[in-house]
Amino acid sequence: MSIDFILAAAHEHEASDIHLVPGHRPMVRVNTVMQPLELPILTVQAIERYMAEIASPLHRERFEHQQDVDLSYATEALGRYRVNIHKQRTGPAMALRAIRDEVPAIESLNLPDVVTRFATLPRGLVLVTGDTGSGKSTTLAAIIESINASQRKHIITLEDPIEYTFDSDCCLIEQRERGEDMPDFASGLKHALRQDPDIILVGEMRDLETTSLAISAAETGHLVLSTLHTASAAQTVERIVDMYPASQQNQIRSMLGDTLQAVVSQTLLPRVDIAGMVPAVEILLCTPAVRNLIRENRTFEIPNVIETSQRLGMTTLDASIASLYYNGMISHADAVTRSSNPAAMERAIAA
Repeated sequence: MSIDFILAAAHEHEASDIHLVPGHRPMVRVNTVMQPLELPILTVQAIERYMAEIASPLHRERFEHQQDVDLSYATEALGRYRVNIHKQRTGPAMALRAIRDEVPAIESLNLPDVVTRFATLPRGLVLVTGDTGSGKSTTLAAIIESINASQRKHIITLEDPIEYTFDSDCCLIEQRERGEDMPDFASGLKHALRQDPDIILVGEMRDLETTSLAISAAETGHLVLSTLHTASAAQTVERIVDMYPASQQNQIRSMLGDTLQAVVSQTLLPRVDIAGMVPAVEILLCTPAVRNLIRENRTFEIPNVIETSQRLGMTTLDASIASLYYNGMISHADAVTRSSNPAAMERAIAA
């Protein structure tokens, strides 16, 4: 049984994720629910064989040293997958996420209209945040493709691994993968600044050096798009500031107040009207009032600003969830349990 055979079976179930763990049948996630495939139980030897099929010598060497490696895998028949190979109690295991063959149009993602405007920003920092599997990469890819279809720009993406692949249309797009085309995000970003980009996509601002370079790039006139694993806009600002030593935090608040353009914090919920998932989002737009809150270390006031600025295109997560419920897209149970204030949501949608 080859890995392509397993992926084909997962594809028939329209699975978003595939998990291969020794001692278990292949498991897939379909609309957030885990279920086994009717295939033989996997052995350590089978997992090692799959690793040999899809991982380059460089990736295998990194796995031996770090016990964890990310890469991409593509088949002509089934498309592309983002892959993580890792060690766990019973031996090596693999987690694969299916990536669409084509970058979706931003209008098809059920995101608020204001998100489409991010593609026209001339400079600054735009962050898409959320937990793993919340659709961050898809949102960023859709923004890039919108730019590619309408503007004449030079776009450089720095990814780990490359997920969506772009064909240069109006734009010139270069894609670089960590480990294959650059040693790390910080190095790739440092050199990207010398390659005449208009727009830089950084797969994740995961360390201080990468974050500093991304903010500097935004400060010097580039549009920088990136992600963070945070659950809200206020938490995103706090996470960035907390990366820095205390002696530098006032300075970075000032820089972030000048450069940050928007934060989209999103999560995916299962749809009840049709098969699939739909994003619920919190959107922060950096108005002069928001910039002052960031500079003055009053991020605890950001949720109130979002709630009172909906006419500008901002939205709270709970308002987004309520809208999805009222439009018949999600269940009552999901609307309540996934909100930030379940009791308030219960009262609001029962009214």
